[in-house]
Amino acid sequence: MFILQPGTADLRFPPVELASPEGLLAVGGDLGAERLLEAYRHGIFPWFNAGQPILWWSPDPRVVLFPAKLHVSHSLRKTLRQKSFEVTLDSAFRDVIQGCAHPRRKYPGGGTWITPEMIEAYCVLHERRLAHSVETWREGKLVGGLYGVALGNAFFGESMFSQKADASKVAFAHLVRQLDDWGYDFIDCQLPSNHLFKLGAEEIRRRDFMSRLEAALQRPNRSGRWCFDTNVVKP
Repeated sequence: MFILQPGTADLRFPPVELASPEGLLAVGGDLGAERLLEAYRHGIFPWFNAGQPILWWSPDPRVVLFPAKLHVSHSLRKTLRQKSFEVTLDSAFRDVIQGCAHPRRKYPGGGTWITPEMIEAYCVLHERRLAHSVETWREGKLVGGLYGVALGNAFFGESMFSQKADASKVAFAHLVRQLDDWGYDFIDCQLPSNHLFKLGAEEIRRRDFMSRLEAALQRPNRSGRWCFDTNVVKP
């Protein structure tokens, strides 16, 4: 097990090939912006529960979604046609990540892995225009959304939440279609779930993921606050 020291200038991670069979690579360190960015650039992400040390993961296989392969179900297509939600980009990042942090039944004791420390860390990345949010609104109220990190032509999805049926799926569909239009290579979905597979995500080997990530990082970051291009999303 690799132990990372917090507050040091050495931000290096061990090679991802040394991760455990479950994908656990290292423990400790901190959630400083530069360490987080170093992690994402090397196919690593933090995931831990409150009360645990910071755990760093690089699973094999890896779950990704290629934007052109987004699957929109009949029911979701109907929801998109109805335009019952307003969808925005980068309009309420902190509110979105706090929505994602609300306790969920699937976590022990109804907890969450998005700790206050995690919220502040990603808000710093958002201030640097490297973390972005998608918001879904109904009657002026935030009812769903998602957030993630964008580097080069890769988007690393972190979490989503929904207070109304299909609210997070609508946010995801809008984001994927916009990323496709901008030429993004893939969305890193990190870990498997039936929800993501139904939207078109698939598993690839870690070595394939790392090769694709290296290529995506050769592209410049999309600068500034994000907003949707006009008419980019069609039902």
